[in-house]
Amino acid sequence: MSPPTAGPRVLVVEDDPNLRLTLVDNLEEEGYAVQAASTLSEARTLWKAGADVVVLDIMLPDGDGYTLCREMRQAGTSSRVLMLTARTLEDDVVRGFDVGADDYLAKPYRLRELLARIRALSRRGAPATPAAEVLAFDRFRVDLESRRLLDERGQALELTRTEFDLLVYLLRNAGKALTRDQILAAVWGEDTVVDAHTVDNFVSNLRKKLEWTSASRFEIRSVRGVGYRMDLLA
Repeated sequence: MSPPTAGPRVLVVEDDPNLRLTLVDNLEEEGYAVQAASTLSEARTLWKAGADVVVLDIMLPDGDGYTLCREMRQAGTSSRVLMLTARTLEDDVVRGFDVGADDYLAKPYRLRELLARIRALSRRGAPATPAAEVLAFDRFRVDLESRRLLDERGQALELTRTEFDLLVYLLRNAGKALTRDQILAAVWGEDTVVDAHTVDNFVSNLRKKLEWTSASRFEIRSVRGVGYRMDLLA
């Protein structure tokens, strides 16, 4: 397929031919430049050519979408990933976010909702940050130019793109009680249609990766009925 020259680029990775063709047709009608793959190997080739959004099925004939999403994040791709799958157990959803997915939608899906989610993801860009700015807390440094979280030995901790953006937002608003909707708008984008409780999963993952204990000099606190507050302790 030869994608149009205008519009955000979307890669559809789906092995069901009817679902794939229907989704491609609807996206092209919305003005997207669309490419499609039915296998993991085809998808690997196509995403390297560039895509703003990847709509990614989990179960593929030669592997799974988790593997591809992890490879994309390790390669530093800025593509947004929407996992589209019939697997809706909580563990499956959490695993998707762990490997770097930005959103998750269950099959059978409502077409208008799917298009709204893709539209929201395609509008999200990397947050603008001063090139040389560094945020420090506890034993960590956040280098905004290289988008790396470094420990006291200078070793980089592996964060997904969204985890990194969430950490930066919490640090810049340390001491403030932030609602889930505020966090979603700042980190996921104003037009996001992600469930507000997605924030809870990402905060939980962030705490684990930062190896928080009661002896740490920071805490991401739950604020009952509101959301979260990051406290930096002396």
